[in-house]
Amino acid sequence: LEAMFKEYGIDVLSPKGGDLFGINLALLNGGQSQNNNQNNASQNNNQNINGQTKAKHNNAGNSQNDNQNAGQNNSQNNNDQTPADQSRGAQANNQSQTPADPSQGAQANDQSQSNSQSPAKAYSDTLVSRNVWGFIQGYDSSLRDRYIVIGARMDNLGMDEYTVDGESRERIYSGANGNASGMAMLLELAKKIKTNEVLFRRSVILIGFGASSQSYAGAWYFINRSFSDSGRIDMMINLDMLGLAENGFYAYTSSNADLNAIINRINGELQPIKPKLTAAEVYPSDHRAFYSAEIPSVHFTNGKYLEHNTERDTESIIDYENMEREMEYIYNAALAFANTDSQLSFKPGEVPARVGDEYADVYPYYECDTRPMFLNNSDIRIFLEQWVYQYVKYPEAPMREGIQGRVMVEFIIETDGKVTGARVVKSVDPDLDAEALRVVSASPKWRAARMNGKKVRCSVTVPVEFRLEKGNGFGVNGIKVRKNR
Repeated sequence: LEAMFKEYGIDVLSPKGGDLFGINLALLNGGQSQNNNQNNASQNNNQNINGQTKAKHNNAGNSQNDNQNAGQNNSQNNNDQTPADQSRGAQANNQSQTPADPSQGAQANDQSQSNSQSPAKAYSDTLVSRNVWGFIQGYDSSLRDRYIVIGARMDNLGMDEYTVDGESRERIYSGANGNASGMAMLLELAKKIKTNEVLFRRSVILIGFGASSQSYAGAWYFINRSFSDSGRIDMMINLDMLGLAENGFYAYTSSNADLNAIINRINGELQPIKPKLTAAEVYPSDHRAFYSAEIPSVHFTNGKYLEHNTERDTESIIDYENMEREMEYIYNAALAFANTDSQLSFKPGEVPARVGDEYADVYPYYECDTRPMFLNNSDIRIFLEQWVYQYVKYPEAPMREGIQGRVMVEFIIETDGKVTGARVVKSVDPDLDAEALRVVSASPKWRAARMNGKKVRCSVTVPVEFRLEKGNGFGVNGIKVRKNR
């Protein structure tokens, strides 16, 4: 990973050989760690990367076609889940590194580290692994000290031994889809983003996480120990198991309204493939560590599959053509996240959730078995295009003052299809808010949502865009809708 980053001209800010760390397992599980008065070997990495401090690294390998790497995530990606004796592949290098800083709450490991190809090992109660991360600076001086993180896990089961008729045999878990596919996607995105870095307003951090299978240890360490500017991370994209699009292509955002609005906008444009937004977590992965730190996160994945965690997870099952399409979509999403004018919020809007018995039976749009339909279509864009933008008017006062933006409106679709309870959950301007509410509240009836075949009340949130255009009109996402009336 280091070598490929270097080949693409990306600044590698993790130390050579990876950002070595050791974490007390109790700490990851919410317990207290001990203090061994050791030093943190990776503290030289705890810096503001916008200061352009660059580490010197040697090129450790030769380039390969990145998508073909999806078949090669084998014994190099062992973790402490591996059933076999992992110590036999380790070559001790007698470095006395102590990868954890007890003053930060992580227990240090007092053993010499090894050059094993396995990125995660547990010594007693201390987990040892490595992260590798690179940095591409954004062009906008007002936003380049804000970051989006694109990450993928590096670990898998590795290998084990078993006995048949008294004969010892070795079994390799190649992990082609889980998660060499995500790592290959990370490399392709790194190359494409670097090539087009002049288009990205925010800076981009690209990272391979170690020890993901151990409570997402690498991601936790990056956020809480290794990267001092974690408070400036605006959002995270997680890439995990993306080689089998025939199983479905999903985007899980923990129902974050800001991220959902951007993804819905991207899905409204021409794309080679589009993910299904889901309110249910498809597969637990490193995005959880960012979610715990209250950083908005989206997990792109195809979900679990028959070959998952078996020796049949090999290069032969990978669907490269759809991986390419997924990569193009995720690149477009990364560009949109990096360039948004809005401050992405972990808890979008300051309007409290609806509470009380009268809302106990209201289901979110993305959780409904059958989603509500407008004009016989469950796509929210149809409601925006065929109703909202046909009748909304740009108020005179904000037009004169050049005020524009996106008003987020939440409303409830009742079991009889009526729209009720419309409210602004993200405001731009009082006049723009009122106009958005007026049009949404006047909506014709919808076809009600269903759960288990039964009609249910459903909450929907839509972005109503107000964008000024030349000719005294206004548009949506830079496309003129019509002249103002």
